[in-house]
Amino acid sequence: MQSSNQQNFFETDASQAKRLKKDLKSQNQSGNPIQLRSKINAAILDPAAPTSCIYAAASSGWVRRVDVDAEDNQSTTSIYSGPKAPLTSLCLGGAGNSILFAGCWDRSIWSWDVSTRRPLKNYVGHSDFVKAVTCSQLGDKHILISGGADKKIIVWDISTGARLHTLQDTVVAMLAVQDLVVDPAISTKDEVHLVSASSDPHIRRWKVSLESAEKIVEADPDAPGTIRHSILEHETSVYKLVFDNEGGGDDGEVDLWTSSADGTSKCLSRMKGFAAEETLEHGDYVRAVALVGAEWVVTAGRDEDLRVWDRASGKMVLEVEGHFDEVTDLVVLEGGKRVVSVSIDGTVRTWEVDRKGIEEMKKRQDEAREGGGEVKEEEEKKGDMLTAEEEAELAELMGDDD
Repeated sequence: MQSSNQQNFFETDASQAKRLKKDLKSQNQSGNPIQLRSKINAAILDPAAPTSCIYAAASSGWVRRVDVDAEDNQSTTSIYSGPKAPLTSLCLGGAGNSILFAGCWDRSIWSWDVSTRRPLKNYVGHSDFVKAVTCSQLGDKHILISGGADKKIIVWDISTGARLHTLQDTVVAMLAVQDLVVDPAISTKDEVHLVSASSDPHIRRWKVSLESAEKIVEADPDAPGTIRHSILEHETSVYKLVFDNEGGGDDGEVDLWTSSADGTSKCLSRMKGFAAEETLEHGDYVRAVALVGAEWVVTAGRDEDLRVWDRASGKMVLEVEGHFDEVTDLVVLEGGKRVVSVSIDGTVRTWEVDRKGIEEMKKRQDEAREGGGEVKEEEEKKGDMLTAEEEAELAELMGDDD
């Protein structure tokens, strides 16, 4: 019989310390954790219950509808199953957002009827993992847009499953697509403006109609007389794109926020040709960024912690500990004061991100640090002391010098 317990295998001091730290953090009850017992790769808001419910996609191949205000053992209200491979991304679409879509490692997009949970079409066309999905509408036709590790973006007719367009960048080499978002400021009923992020640092813009689809190229604002084929403000992979609906709306001034493996989240100003206007130095891979009202920005990623930033000053006001593995997504609940985080640690956590909530989180963290101060000091003292064996060895060495 084989064991999967890491303690039964050889561990370096560093790996043992990391495991012990993770074990300790796993007991953290911050954010009222709901344990889903599988790595959670993505989450979206449920517009039917936007103050308390999300959909979460897991590596085990299911999607769960989670009520964050319910008790842990009653939090899952619906389960959407069928895939045998990890799910990477989620979106809602079709008439009245009646269909739930999930990108999958099996190279397809799964879909379910939201109300009955009955599996619907599988959209098959990518040759590698599907990493991102989003939905929109062209005229009377509801469309699904997917991006994959095969470096392709595919536009689908939801009702028939037919492929309408396939997009690839033939000028600036594009790697795996990481995120897709529809530009709410300039899309129309007949033309969708799409923005894509990928494993290369380039952010690309596309325009899609029923008749055609192409990449947007335009004059470079920094180099008059030249053409810009992409937005280049990061040094490496871009994971998440979020349009700032607080920043404008229908007047065309909606800015774009990004998160990247270069350790930053940036606000790209539309008025400046999507040049970086604000840079938040998170410090490690930033997998997700969320805009909480007009006051706060939340970033999270590989270092497991959430950081809350003051939008006006660009300064970090709080570092939130809670998760014990990489944070993969953030969802802002309706009302603009609560943020839900999901992680590959298998938990869903909810945070009050307003002035009162931030002050309370600061207070709890200060109390926790003070409470653990004596223990930490004692451990540091022990770390400076020699064991009996070490003292004997030292005495022997000193005796040799005589």
